[in-house]
Amino acid sequence: MTKLVFWHGWGMSPDVWTDFMKDLCEVLSGDTVYEAMPLPGYAGTGLPDGDSLSSWVDALMEGMPEPIVLCGWSMGAVLALSAACRYPERIERLVLFGATPCFVERHGWQAGMSQESARHFRDGVRADPVATLRRFVALFNRQDKQARAIVRRLSGLDIPPSPVLDAGLDFLDRADFRSLVPHIRQKVLLVHGENDPLMPPDAALWLAENLPDATLEILPDVAHAPFLSDSRQCARFVGAFLGD
Repeated sequence: MTKLVFWHGWGMSPDVWTDFMKDLCEVLSGDTVYEAMPLPGYAGTGLPDGDSLSSWVDALMEGMPEPIVLCGWSMGAVLALSAACRYPERIERLVLFGATPCFVERHGWQAGMSQESARHFRDGVRADPVATLRRFVALFNRQDKQARAIVRRLSGLDIPPSPVLDAGLDFLDRADFRSLVPHIRQKVLLVHGENDPLMPPDAALWLAENLPDATLEILPDVAHAPFLSDSRQCARFVGAFLGD
């Protein structure tokens, strides 16, 4: 039996995985188990105490002793990189959509959001989280072949409380897992959109070059949500990866 666990992105919901899991059922064996988890603070869960860089992963992995295939998107993918190092015995493989080891630009890292843009975005979330989140969804799907459908899909999700959004932005502002990446020994599948404006393809290329065992698939005409833009192709990628 294979268990796939899914971690969603900032401001989103476990429901983003629903259609993709249906397509995975078409390509994976019938004894595969699927679990879409809420990130800390989402879907009525609480924010854990302590440093978010470690406590969030610890909270997500609590009560999960059996080995899993961990699938993460965006912020969920960033968390998954940390989890692979903190819990190597519990994570068999990683499947990462729109991943980056470092969300914000800093010394030696230009494949991220500028510090100024990150500050403006946080100010917008604090002033009007609903409007800012809608603009955010439209922005990261702007150059996707399925942009309208994806925006409609994501705009209908429940929005978490403002303190949860703010805590997530704090996590993303501080997270820099580049030093961890060479120590991740699990096989990793990276799926990235060629037109991703949020996590540039250069971030995926860096991961592919620095992870010890990674496969990179870049989808043309796709932005930040590959598994929503081309769900069936992404399911085929995962099926081939797990069958390897």
